[in-house]
Amino acid sequence: MPYHSLRIYCHLILFFLFVNFGIAQKNTADLEDKKVLIVYGGWQGHEPKIFAEKIAKWLLEQKAEVKLFEGTAIYANPKVMKDLDLIIQHITMDEITLQESEGLVKTIAGGVGLAGCHGGLGDSFRENTEYQYMVGGQFVKHPGGQVSYTVQIDAKKDPITKGINDFSLYSEQYYMHVDPALDVLASTKFSGVHDPWINGAIVPVVWKKSFDKGRVFYISIGHSKDNFEIPEVWTLITRGISWAAQKE
Repeated sequence: MPYHSLRIYCHLILFFLFVNFGIAQKNTADLEDKKVLIVYGGWQGHEPKIFAEKIAKWLLEQKAEVKLFEGTAIYANPKVMKDLDLIIQHITMDEITLQESEGLVKTIAGGVGLAGCHGGLGDSFRENTEYQYMVGGQFVKHPGGQVSYTVQIDAKKDPITKGINDFSLYSEQYYMHVDPALDVLASTKFSGVHDPWINGAIVPVVWKKSFDKGRVFYISIGHSKDNFEIPEVWTLITRGISWAAQKE
């Protein structure tokens, strides 16, 4: 390659790296001094403490103020709840009292963000419809257990998904009942191999939504800790958390 062409090529690569680095920085910025509560527990098969500690470590690197709490009792503590910017929850199934549920819903409606993944947010408190109304969806099945499937990025220009291409993984493919008012960022299509009547059904994987004054972010991936090592998954989670922590 001639020297002049090589020089232009190198400049283009540097420009590309600069632009993409800037995008990544922009989408995980603005967390400094944000007050974040990470609540974990429920079914241990999803290793809630591992996720809680991993995301807490990342948030501390962003200079956020982080509190970890096991169980839902803290949701009934108005002194703690009123002084937050974001709640990250990782509690699969389990139960929540009426007082705790009302505390959480009131807090998010008042302008605090809510974020989570997989069963930790999308399969919590199965009998609590007010909670499901807030989150925007509820897990109902993962046909075939762990399978190979593709995630399609639908909102390619959204700051949370920008620069991320469609990707495939081997994990639980969540079939969910969802709110039609969601802002869907990514989705997946079911093959019908295990349940033929859902062949071709398209179900959201990543979404964001408003709940009164609060922001809610959800991604249905996260069955096991190796899922968080997938670059696209971790980028979506961290960008989504950053978005949810900002005020409307």
